[in-house]
Amino acid sequence: MKCFYFTKDEEEGGALSSRESKVSWVRSLSVASSSVDTRKSRSDLDSESRDFTETFEFYEFLTQRRANDLRVFSFSELKMATKGFSRGLMIGEGGFGIQGHKEWINEVNFLGVVKHPNLVKLIGYCAEDDERGMQRLLVYELMRNKSLEDHLLARAAAPLSWTLRLKIAQDAARGLAYLHEEMDFQLIFRDFKPSNILLDEDFIAKLSDFGLARQGPTAGLTHVSTSVVGTVGYAAPEYVQTGRLTAKSDVWSFGVVLYELITGRRVLERNLPRAEQKLLEWVRPYVSDTKKFHFILDPRLEGHDCIKSAQRLASLANKCLAKNARSRPRMSEVVDMLENIIIDAEAVPETLKETENVNEEVDTKEEGREEVELGKPESNNQKWGFDFKEMVSFRNKSIGKLDWRNWTAGLVKTS
Repeated sequence: MKCFYFTKDEEEGGALSSRESKVSWVRSLSVASSSVDTRKSRSDLDSESRDFTETFEFYEFLTQRRANDLRVFSFSELKMATKGFSRGLMIGEGGFGIQGHKEWINEVNFLGVVKHPNLVKLIGYCAEDDERGMQRLLVYELMRNKSLEDHLLARAAAPLSWTLRLKIAQDAARGLAYLHEEMDFQLIFRDFKPSNILLDEDFIAKLSDFGLARQGPTAGLTHVSTSVVGTVGYAAPEYVQTGRLTAKSDVWSFGVVLYELITGRRVLERNLPRAEQKLLEWVRPYVSDTKKFHFILDPRLEGHDCIKSAQRLASLANKCLAKNARSRPRMSEVVDMLENIIIDAEAVPETLKETENVNEEVDTKEEGREEVELGKPESNNQKWGFDFKEMVSFRNKSIGKLDWRNWTAGLVKTS
């Protein structure tokens, strides 16, 4: 799977002039035509795994339900728009794996009907077969600021501010809460990580890449049994060990990403010393020690007054990473807790402003004291007086008397 960036202005020859003007991401998949049989019957699909997209046959679904919602692009149109899928326009690269076609269908089926401000909008798709095999592409809405991974973990020139990190976390939490609790059926994302959190021009976060999404357990069941898929480091331990999938698996992944927001590090960093390679193990001794917590804070946040806020976020992350899945909060609860953290974080600048005003007042008083020492009265609290020791210094030795003509008035400390 490869991701390419393009906009209408960059399209050659206006090939897509009648298309959506805010088209930017193309995710493509190519598999040999012999490896996947797209002519499966309804019964064949029902007999396989319980992916929510396998409710009925793909092409019939697109024809009957999606024709008015999604745009069908030709391969040649998208090839022209991306300048021949130029590596210069490539945003990222990954792999759907051996079940790639199924995962591609998964995403088309879901994003074609769902609408939520924190889920990426699918504009259209391309599904063509040629001598090279099956060409499967998805076209997303314009996401000018790429992914959270690009800003947080790829060492972007301008690091994300602390407040913006909190808001991105809240947007992502709202997206997961919608999937888990607000639809007619529960959907488990199963691959929550920074590269799947896209950012629009206003840095509003939207979840993308629903290829691994699975329908949650139906009434009376506690979990879904499935093969273990996802990205190493983000999958919940009980899911990895047993294959039993629940919405709390996504909550665990969210907790991991919260620590990435705090530290600016990947969940796994092979190029670091062995003791620091696994993020969750590295942060453990520092989180409970307020005096050492600053050691794990992203150094690019230096100068931001966010220690207390980061500690609260770490506390929330620990709740999401509870060993017992049932002890983890629901994503709607996470959204509420993040709201409180954001409110407090936004109040900090006002507190700092008040502190600065106090400091300015103190500085003014200090300047007043200095001026007092220089004989320049600046405060009503100072009293005029005569310092007789100084008066004596102006004594006219020749006559043995005080020479008042050579004496000037000054201020005397009265404390």
